[in-house]
Amino acid sequence: MTDLADRLLGTVQGLRRVVRRRVRIGLPGSPLPGAQIELLRVVADHPGIGVAAAARELHLANNSVSTLVNQLADAGLLQREADPADRRAARLEITAAAADRMAAWRRARTGLVADALAELSEEDIAVIELALPSLEKLVGILKEQP
Repeated sequence: MTDLADRLLGTVQGLRRVVRRRVRIGLPGSPLPGAQIELLRVVADHPGIGVAAAARELHLANNSVSTLVNQLADAGLLQREADPADRRAARLEITAAAADRMAAWRRARTGLVADALAELSEEDIAVIELALPSLEKLVGILKEQP
């Protein structure tokens, strides 16, 4: 199982790396670090999430997420609003600029991978489709582990 795990991780990392590099070339604006992108995704998926909850979701320390929040707010990509239930806590929302940037990034990466998939045989595509539910289960198991 160790060899399979190593090969799987290498393949997934390679896929993510090449897609990230190719997409960055074609998109305007300076590229964001991975941690900032991950935080934007979490906030987009959970509008109004607090810093502590985002930190738990990302498996990061609260102060690390606070730093990322400050950077993204300064860049105009994230808004902080006081939580009405606890004025000391902040609720996070992505800005329209962040939503536009994320949509452009999603279109670019999906298009890039779709074009590459089109070059595979029908058999290869079928194998990838069959593997996806198991890979999704694997992600779920890993998320549940401490």
